Amino acid sequence: MDCEIKFEPTGKIVKVRRGTSVLSAARQGRIHIATRCGGNAGCLMCKVNVPDQQGQSGLSTPTDAERRKLGSMMDQGTRLACQAKVTGPAVVVLPEDPLKAAIRRQLEKQQAEDDLW
Repeated sequence: MDCEIKFEPTGKIVKVRRGTSVLSAARQGRIHIATRCGGNAGCLMCKVNVPDQQGQSGLSTPTDAERRKLGSMMDQGTRLACQAKVTGPAVVVLPEDPLKAAIRRQLEKQQAEDDLW
C-alpha cells in the first residue's frame, strides 16, 4: 500500500511503499537530506522534525538506536530520517540549510537596522 509523505517547507509530496524510511522517501522525491553514516543512525545529520502528534502516527515508533542518539530531542518532535519509517500519511519538516540560515539572519539584522533610520 502506498503512503504519502509531505516534506515542508517545500510542500513536496512523495508516494512511497509502507515501511520506506523517510530518508529513502526524500531521495525518491529528489529532496536532499544530509547524511554521512549511510543510514545507520550514526551521524545525526538526517534529523527532521515532526510538527505534531498527528503526523507522528504516520511514522513508525522510534528504534532503540534512534532513542539513544536523539535522547530528549525526541520530546521536541525530532526524528532521524534514516530510522523513521513511513506507516501512513505523514508530514516532516526539513531543517533550514545552515548557509541559508546565516544569510537570512544577516538580512533580518540589516532590515532591523534600516528600520531604525
